[in-house]
Amino acid sequence: MSESPDPRYAAEDLRSFAFALAQAAGCRADIARDLADVLLEGDLLGHTTHGLALLAPYLKELALERMAKSGEPAVLSRRAAAEIWDGRRLPGPWLCLRALETASAMARAGGTGTVVIRRSHHIACLAAYLKRATDAGLVAIVESSDPTVTAVAPHGGLTPFITPNPIAAGLPTSGDPILIDVSTSITSMGYALQQMRAGRKLPGKWLIDSQGNPTDDPGALVNDPKGALLPLGGVDAGHKGFALALLVEALTAGLAGHGRADPPEGWTGTTFVQVLDPEAFGGLAAFRRQMDAVAAAARNAPPRPGVDRVRLPGERGLAHYRDALEHGVPLYSKILPALAEWAEKYGVPMPEPRRAG
Repeated sequence: MSESPDPRYAAEDLRSFAFALAQAAGCRADIARDLADVLLEGDLLGHTTHGLALLAPYLKELALERMAKSGEPAVLSRRAAAEIWDGRRLPGPWLCLRALETASAMARAGGTGTVVIRRSHHIACLAAYLKRATDAGLVAIVESSDPTVTAVAPHGGLTPFITPNPIAAGLPTSGDPILIDVSTSITSMGYALQQMRAGRKLPGKWLIDSQGNPTDDPGALVNDPKGALLPLGGVDAGHKGFALALLVEALTAGLAGHGRADPPEGWTGTTFVQVLDPEAFGGLAAFRRQMDAVAAAARNAPPRPGVDRVRLPGERGLAHYRDALEHGVPLYSKILPALAEWAEKYGVPMPEPRRAG
């Protein structure tokens, strides 16, 4: 028997619902608004593990006062094109949007700008930030790590030592932007745990158990003794993902001066946000012309057997985005039930699904 499709909801209903919950939990209005916007953006792009699925755990963090509800980051160092902030455990989506705005202003003035944030809270879906930059003709790079979590083994090793350490980049073209969002592990923790809770195996042997045997059982992440996610590239080519993960650690924790060498503070995030203005280099028109040529060459490649056509990073997500705005956002079936207790606690009405047709 096939599974019934996930229910769909009007995007603005979900935005209002998330905003109301975050504000009822004590978040300042502007913080609650950005948190709702970024989480919804994740679901609009089809990132079901990093959209509104994160709202219930965020609300728990707020209730336990492990996520700040108001305040401002402390600027620890400022130069013409670089700043480092102490995020003071403020919500990651709000902090990351502020960092993107600051880095964009630096890039307009000097060609490039970088903001590194230590002691942020979790920043949700990295792809959710990119289109704001590409719509303005800018290139954006976002990277993050969580120094309190270990889930990914080093290539050739058994013991998890690092988080999936994602890298995202937004590249403007003359049409839709290229939106890259990849973890440096073979899959994300969120996806593996989602499949475990659903009683499913992973599509491939993307983990190792505690003995180092490759496995498709996502329970290896939490079993005792615990296994680990493999670096991007898996058993055969994981040295590549391992190397990229170390680069992310350097650009986040290394530049922040705060990370795994320090005492853990709970669920947190260390974030790198960099923006480049193509006009300071070869020019935006030339940048788009080059990216258009690369994109066309990729799209025009004959597909291998079993593939209908070549798609660029972000292409499927943007198609999902447009469909979700028109026909409703499909929400993974476990998301709203996890939010029902918070809605009841704060007296916020649950959103109603859209009717089919």
